[in-house]
Amino acid sequence: MMYGGTQSKIDLAIEYQAQIPILRPSIRARRAYITVKFQDLYGFTVEGNVDDANVLNEVREKVREQGRVWWALEASKGVNWYLQTQFSTTLKSSLKFSVLLNAITLKKVIRKGIPPNLRPKVWFSLSGAAKKKSTVPESYYNDMTCAVEDKVTPATKQIDHDLPRTFPGHPWLDTPEGHAALRRVLVAYSFRDSDVGYCQGLNYVAALLLLVMKTEEDAFWMLAVLLEHVLVNDCYTNNLSGCHVEQRVFKDLLAKKCPRIAAHLEAMEFDVSLVCTEWFLCLYSKSLPSETTLRIWDVLFYEGAKVLFHVALAIFKMNEKELLMAHHVGDVINIIHRTTHHLFDPDELLTVAFDKIGGFMTTTTISKERKKQESAVMAELDQRLRRLNSVNGDDK
Repeated sequence: MMYGGTQSKIDLAIEYQAQIPILRPSIRARRAYITVKFQDLYGFTVEGNVDDANVLNEVREKVREQGRVWWALEASKGVNWYLQTQFSTTLKSSLKFSVLLNAITLKKVIRKGIPPNLRPKVWFSLSGAAKKKSTVPESYYNDMTCAVEDKVTPATKQIDHDLPRTFPGHPWLDTPEGHAALRRVLVAYSFRDSDVGYCQGLNYVAALLLLVMKTEEDAFWMLAVLLEHVLVNDCYTNNLSGCHVEQRVFKDLLAKKCPRIAAHLEAMEFDVSLVCTEWFLCLYSKSLPSETTLRIWDVLFYEGAKVLFHVALAIFKMNEKELLMAHHVGDVINIIHRTTHHLFDPDELLTVAFDKIGGFMTTTTISKERKKQESAVMAELDQRLRRLNSVNGDDK
C-alpha cells in the first residue's frame, strides 16, 4: 500500500519476509525428534526415533537373509557341518582341506550373525558347553537345583535383591515365572563355583542366555562355559581383579589403536572404567540393543573374549570426532551412552570392530597384555585392602 509516495513499515516488513526462503527442518531432522516405542527381536521394548525403527526393520530382514545362508550351508554340507572345523593329525589330506574350508566359512558366517532359531544349538556346540555337560551325570542340573533350593547364603540374598531389577518390563523375564527360572540358574551356579558365587552383572548375562537357549539347563551350562573357559579368570570374584585387569588392558589398547582419543581423554582425566566396567561385567547386555549384543556373543563363543576389546575400541572409534570436541567428563559419558543406546545395526559396529581398527588382535595378544597387568592390579588391590583394614582397625 502506497501513501504519499512512501511504503509503510509493515508493508516493507511483509515484502522483505516474503523474499526470505522458508527454512524447515529436513525430513530426517524432523524424524529424529519423533519418539516411538517398538519391540525388538527378543521382546524388549525399545524407545527410539523413526530412523531407529527403520534400522531395526532392516536388521530383521538381514536376519532372515542370514537364515537362508545357514540353511543353504546345511543343505550342501550337512546339518552339523559347523562341527567339522577341528583339525586332527589322523585326518586324510583331502579331509583336512575340507575342514579348513569349513573353518574359514564358519568364521565368516558367524561374524555375519547366527540366525536366532539356530543360535541355541550352534552356541551349545561351539562354545564347549555340550562337552562340559557330557562330563557329569544327566541329572546334574536338576539335582543341583533341588539340593540348594532352600539354602540361604549372601549370594542368594543378593540374587533375590537383583531379580526385579533385571530387565524390568520384559514380557517374560519380569514375571514370577521368569524370576524363578533366572533365580534357579544363578543360585545353582553360585553353589557350583563358590569362588565366584554371585556377582552383580551375571543376572543380565544369565537372563539373556535364558531368552536365547530356551531352557534353564542349557542356559546354566552356557553360563558355566562362559565363566570357566571363555572369560578371564577372577572376572567375577569378590575383588573383581579380572575385571580390573581387563580395564587396564583396554586402556593400553585404546592408546595404541586410537592414540588421539586416548591422549584427549587422559588430558581430561577421564577414566575409561566409567563406561567400560559395565560393558565387561555384563558383556554389553545392559548397554547395547539385544540383537547387537547377541551378535557380539556369536563371535564371543567361537573366537573368544578378544571380541569384547574389539567392540569397546569400535565404540570409541565411531565417536572420535565428537569425543575430541568434548571438554567435560559428563560430555564423554553422554556421547558414549547415546551411541550405545542407538546401535541397532550390529553390522555397523562389527565392521568397525574387525575391519577399521588398526592392527590385528589375537587371543594370544590379549593374554600377553593381561599377564603384564595382573601383578600391578593385584598389588594395587592388596594395598587398597590393607588401607581398608587399617581404617577399620582405627575405628575400633
